[in-house]
Amino acid sequence: MIVKRSDENPILKPLSVHAWEGEAVFNGCPIEKDGKIYLLYRALSLAHYHTAARANMLTSDIGIAESNDGLHFQNRRRLIVPENDWEKFGCEDPRVTKLGDKYYIFYTALSAYPFQPEGIKVALATSQDLNTLEAKYLVTPFNAKAMALFPEKIGDKFWVILTVHTDQPPAQICLASFDREEEIWSETYWQQWYKTFTNQALPLQRQPGDHLEVGTPPIKTKYGWLLLYSYIQNYFSADRLFTIEAVLLDLNNPFKILARTEGPILTAEEYYERIGLVPGVIFPSGAIIKDNWIYLYYGAADTTCCLALIDLNSLGEQLRQTDQEIGKLQRSRENPIIVPNKEHPWESKATFNPGAIYLDNKVHLLYRALTEDDVATLGYAASHDGIHFEERLPQPVYVPREPFEQKLQPGVGSGCEDPRLTQIGDRIYMCYTAFNGRDAPRIALTWINVKDFLAKQWLWAKPVLISPADLNDKDAFIFPEKVNGRYMLVHRVGYDIDYSFCPELDFKDERWFEEERWIFRRKGWWDSKKIGAAAPPIKTEKGWIMLYHGIAENGVYRVGAVLLDLTDPIKIIGRTSRPLLEPKMLYEREGLVPNVVFPCGAVDLGGKLFVYYGGADRVIGVATMEIKELLKVLELSE
Repeated sequence: MIVKRSDENPILKPLSVHAWEGEAVFNGCPIEKDGKIYLLYRALSLAHYHTAARANMLTSDIGIAESNDGLHFQNRRRLIVPENDWEKFGCEDPRVTKLGDKYYIFYTALSAYPFQPEGIKVALATSQDLNTLEAKYLVTPFNAKAMALFPEKIGDKFWVILTVHTDQPPAQICLASFDREEEIWSETYWQQWYKTFTNQALPLQRQPGDHLEVGTPPIKTKYGWLLLYSYIQNYFSADRLFTIEAVLLDLNNPFKILARTEGPILTAEEYYERIGLVPGVIFPSGAIIKDNWIYLYYGAADTTCCLALIDLNSLGEQLRQTDQEIGKLQRSRENPIIVPNKEHPWESKATFNPGAIYLDNKVHLLYRALTEDDVATLGYAASHDGIHFEERLPQPVYVPREPFEQKLQPGVGSGCEDPRLTQIGDRIYMCYTAFNGRDAPRIALTWINVKDFLAKQWLWAKPVLISPADLNDKDAFIFPEKVNGRYMLVHRVGYDIDYSFCPELDFKDERWFEEERWIFRRKGWWDSKKIGAAAPPIKTEKGWIMLYHGIAENGVYRVGAVLLDLTDPIKIIGRTSRPLLEPKMLYEREGLVPNVVFPCGAVDLGGKLFVYYGGADRVIGVATMEIKELLKVLELSE
């Protein structure tokens, strides 16, 4: 989907000249009124002595500021301050909704210090004009936060969404409805509702150790009620991750979930999200729609208010595709198309991770083959239709020849692994991983003339190492065209995808390439642990399509893509939010390494992308997708 942070973030910062908001201003919620946008936000004071607490402490009020454009705010003032015993230690995190001619402002009320769950509840303030308050009420008699009112009645009822047990996990996002307005703050109503609150919950939690909380008040869209909410992965561990996700609810029945994101929309990446009172916190607190853009306001590091813009259509279309095979690679029914051959000792254990090239009206594969003692060589197969490989040679076409790829230690793997093929002129360049079983894997480069390749005269040039000895470097290929007169090498050092430029493909005298960091892992996503380029990119009129593999924290491999600019391929135009392929079939889930789909080759056959991949490090599969369809997916993520 299309998401971009404001270049002017943070849009609201603490003001030391205002003691009441001198420490932090965050978790802002917008509302439109008389052509302006008002932002209600949590204001954290400078430390001062609090009589009831008998201690120096920071206290929260709710401030309000106004703007003509939703970006630049002025006229900051306090709107809600502690007045009652049930809020005497602070008023936090407002959510404001206008229904009819009244503004409903839900907020967190703190009644106990030191803070404890029993003293953290939902309160409500109402106003006719956002200048003065009409009334204030304590709403929940139990621990809860983040309540918001739907902006219109549903089935002639008032509806709210809230988070129950935010401080007594597991927290649950729940719904409640009311026949009359006064039921919203009726203790009797809530005591009865609380008896069965788990029946009113939306099933949004993925893992028992995760935490979640209502973010923005619901927004009505053509896709359904849109809720942007806080989802915290591994909440109880040291490496917890704050993320923002989205869910669509049915317009007539909010209990019905139409779709939800499969992972984060945003995580803490920028300095103002990573540094602050609570580093790494990114918390959605309000949103409005302007010109088909969602203006998402969020708190950053519990210190400032920030703004991100999300294209409504790109988000809506992505949500509609969730849990469907739309916008994904489609496996061939013939899979696996190549399997180990017990009659050939050199490929008896595994055949996988094939490089691919289209020449002379055929798809040619060079695939990694394993002996029973894990020596890797490269086998050859060819097909006229890209699926049925009627030709497969009985002997390997490339074998370890140099000390850096010959087994130096028994009992471990070695050899020539994971080839990627690039044609430039009359040569086919092949990058592969060279491993001797002892030293770090390195990138090796060789080449062969096209005419020799087609004649099956395997006259490969002497391989040379092109990566330094002290780097674990893999997943490499030569870009299909020169960029500004230079060759471009794509590879992986560590956990991300890198690139390097060189004037010539001559790596004699230990002249290595330089590492330039390029495409990064995404925390909390399906590609959060490690990523690597899959195959040389496919050129289209919209840009270069480059596939890559991504590994999640649980070790599952998936496949995604980026769209690169035609003239400046370092520029990333789009990147898939959802994986294009993930392990589902038995041959992808069970093998030498479970839950792996690992492509090393892709070709364009008449406008259709054929992707060749290793399944569970044992067999080869092929999956296809119309290139124009993939471009639509990538354009939605620009």
